[in-house]
Amino acid sequence: MVQATTDEVKDVRIELTQCDLKLLLVGAQFVHAAADGVTMADIFHPVYVPPIVHSFFPLNGVLNYEAVSKPLLAVQVTELADGIFVGCTMNHAAVDGTSFWNFFNSWSEIHRGLDQISNTPVLERWSLLNGSISPPIRLPLSIINNCSDAFIPSPLQERVFHFTKGKIAMLKANAEAASTSISSLQSLLAHIWRATTRTRLVEHDEETDLVLFIGLRTRLQPPLPGSYCGNAVVTGIVTLRTGEILEHGLGFVALEINKVVSSYTKNKLKDALESSLKNPGPVTMAGIACNKSLAISSSPRHNVYGPDFGWGRAVAVRSGSANKFDGKVTLFPGLEEGSMDIDFSVLPETLKALENDLEFMDAVTIISS
Repeated sequence: MVQATTDEVKDVRIELTQCDLKLLLVGAQFVHAAADGVTMADIFHPVYVPPIVHSFFPLNGVLNYEAVSKPLLAVQVTELADGIFVGCTMNHAAVDGTSFWNFFNSWSEIHRGLDQISNTPVLERWSLLNGSISPPIRLPLSIINNCSDAFIPSPLQERVFHFTKGKIAMLKANAEAASTSISSLQSLLAHIWRATTRTRLVEHDEETDLVLFIGLRTRLQPPLPGSYCGNAVVTGIVTLRTGEILEHGLGFVALEINKVVSSYTKNKLKDALESSLKNPGPVTMAGIACNKSLAISSSPRHNVYGPDFGWGRAVAVRSGSANKFDGKVTLFPGLEEGSMDIDFSVLPETLKALENDLEFMDAVTIISS
């Protein structure tokens, strides 16, 4: 049973079937649930994401290394009073966001009975660094024994902010005063980073990080296929002093983001892979959620509204509780072409300050219920 205490829904009971029990030990878990009395409006109309949304996702609290005994993939289909919520969780050690959404779209095509899926997964594995690194890559037992992440985030509040194509274009035009190579996404991230830095009231000489997850498929030589099924991302970090972020303006911050993203060339990736093998270590939440950082995950390029299981396309997308901490930004495309949604998890006082920040909110479009 899961209880929610929102203004709209109280004491909600979610009933599960037993079909998931037989699948727990075969690599995948399927849960069929019913949230009696919960409507689509209860989930998507409140200003803040209701906590009950996280109960619609399986494997909450499971860490990547626990895949030795827990499923790599779990799906929960929750029947609402007037709709269906499909929550999917996959182990990030096995797939990245591109592979996740390729799977989701392919699964929906199979469910509709199509003879052939439009994006056949490529499961081939390539030797790295011209064959000098070959699988399996073995990790010292000491790392595996010490990779438990005891990170416990502070109480967070979560809100989805919508940015229209027109508002994003205005940010890009403003940022391009520094360089014409800045992308729409880099402009938006600079806007979010500057606003969050203002509201956190950090000392001007303190450093803060923007943590990016950079896709490798098109950066490798030869490039990986777009349908490659695996995890092909690396972490890129932009580090600036608070004073630099606030004093130099949007274009400066966007250009610094652009420099870090552009720096991930074939040679830098080779060096990063070699370094990770010489000094292996787990990526932990505590390591990312520090230094008053923002961490950016997912991508507005993912086809999140494409999956159709025969009930029609999705009307909204939400993320689960995994990897959430103060300063976590999850990016999604908006329903309208060229728009973007950011699912922002942050301390309640920071979120309230953002909502009162005129410069930040000027780029946000409030969607009426």
